[in-house]
Amino acid sequence: MGKFVIRATNTGFKFDLKAGNGEVIATSEVYESLAACKNGVASVQKNAPVAGVENQTVEGFEAVKHPKFEIYNDKAGEFRFRLKATNGQVIAVSEGYKALASCENGVASVKKNAADAEIVDETAK
Repeated sequence: MGKFVIRATNTGFKFDLKAGNGEVIATSEVYESLAACKNGVASVQKNAPVAGVENQTVEGFEAVKHPKFEIYNDKAGEFRFRLKATNGQVIAVSEGYKALASCENGVASVKKNAADAEIVDETAK
């Protein structure tokens, strides 16, 4: 089962969504407050399971309504995804993947793990 790990950074708070094997499958931006970070977690939990997938790496791709996962190529030529909420805000991003199939597996893992993932607040330690 997946889990969200919330931690403090030098400039605020961020979360990682980890798969059952402990691998980070998505991460957030840095939020100014812990409450905002927890709202980000709630948004991923709500949006990820119902989000469509828009593969922007194929020519003439079909646009998908928000919420959605956008798969794209980064500057290094790797595949990445970002999850956008209903309002179009980016709420989680992935690492770079060498293969499209691995990126698609990452999207599937977020969809599967986010909704009922345990929330671990490491700032409370």
